[in-house]
Amino acid sequence: MLIRGGRLVDPALGIDALRDVRMTDVIVEIGEHLEPAPGEKIFDVKEAVVAPGFVDMHVHLRDPGDPQKETFETGGAAALHGGFTAVACMPNTRPALDDPAILDDLLRRVETSAVGLPHIYPIAAITRNRAGKELCDYPSLARSGAVAFSDDGAAVADGSVLQAAAHAALGVSGPFISHCENAALKSLSAALSECSVVARDLRVARATGKAWHFAHISTRMGVELLRFARRSGTTVTAEVTPHHLLCTQDEARSLGTAAAVNPPLADTQDARALRDAVRDGVIDVFASDHAPHTEAEKRGPDPPPGFSGLELALGAYAAALPDLPLLRFVEMLSWAPARILGIPGGTLRRGSAADITVFRDEPWRVDARALVSKGKVTPFDGWTLPRRAIATIVHGRLLYDARAASPT
Repeated sequence: MLIRGGRLVDPALGIDALRDVRMTDVIVEIGEHLEPAPGEKIFDVKEAVVAPGFVDMHVHLRDPGDPQKETFETGGAAALHGGFTAVACMPNTRPALDDPAILDDLLRRVETSAVGLPHIYPIAAITRNRAGKELCDYPSLARSGAVAFSDDGAAVADGSVLQAAAHAALGVSGPFISHCENAALKSLSAALSECSVVARDLRVARATGKAWHFAHISTRMGVELLRFARRSGTTVTAEVTPHHLLCTQDEARSLGTAAAVNPPLADTQDARALRDAVRDGVIDVFASDHAPHTEAEKRGPDPPPGFSGLELALGAYAAALPDLPLLRFVEMLSWAPARILGIPGGTLRRGSAADITVFRDEPWRVDARALVSKGKVTPFDGWTLPRRAIATIVHGRLLYDARAASPT
């Protein structure tokens, strides 16, 4: 295939220019005004951006255990519609992703699926059943495909257990990922709940030297702790979600259960601080925290936290940060998450896998009922967003083409 006429943005190569891209299952050639080879398929993307395939390093596919909420196939389809060529799935499944046999089964089913999918990378648990007590076998989990470790959905409550886990995993690639909420403090203050975990885990990261990543930072106090740690020489990374960049307590009050999420939506000052932290590099990665539930659950009296996000994340990030340079925007969605997880991708360098996201600046209206995810609830329902994916290519295969999809 020859992708012709697009604006190529590749932070790893330092390219932001009009370029054509020739591919098979890998990138063959990048150049200006490339002539098509005999029999080569032409994909004209004039006035669109061609970028290394986007990676979402924080999604919940609900597989195994909750197929009524999502499966790797429906979640994979949602990822492709959102422009993501790879996703990393969190371990709060049933059973938890805490045993190599469970990871082996998931990846076997992914590999033998009859439908085209993005790359799916499992994140394994830090503790058995995410209960915060017994350590997992990190080398075995890594051999079975785990790219990171997290008890996401719950912080490891006992700091000594967390430190022992970090020491045990020092020889294993893949970062530990913190869920930054202290359950004992959450009813008092969301900021205090977040910051007590961030401060503790920064100390553990520094003491052990384990690679560390902080999920869904949501408060200005959390940002300042990360900023201080980096100035002090602690190497860590962090992510932010579209809903924490754009939505506040006002949306939480007006939308009710549809906006129930962990960590909870904060105030306008927190959202502003998060956007500033993206601009100045304290936050490294955009991540959706795609967390689908059934509509009955979300509309019920005790709604579970989270909602669907893969299909609208790209547009929401652009709405939150319209001034963010495209090189930086693409870096946070491709090169940065691939580098943090140690997975292939993030660049269109010659010889690398032909994983490509094509997107365009054009307004579109979110219709939650039209999402391909099984989760039909999002606080962005009815919003008009300024940017959307128009094609998603995985290993040279065009798996999503907006021209063939029904308009939203």
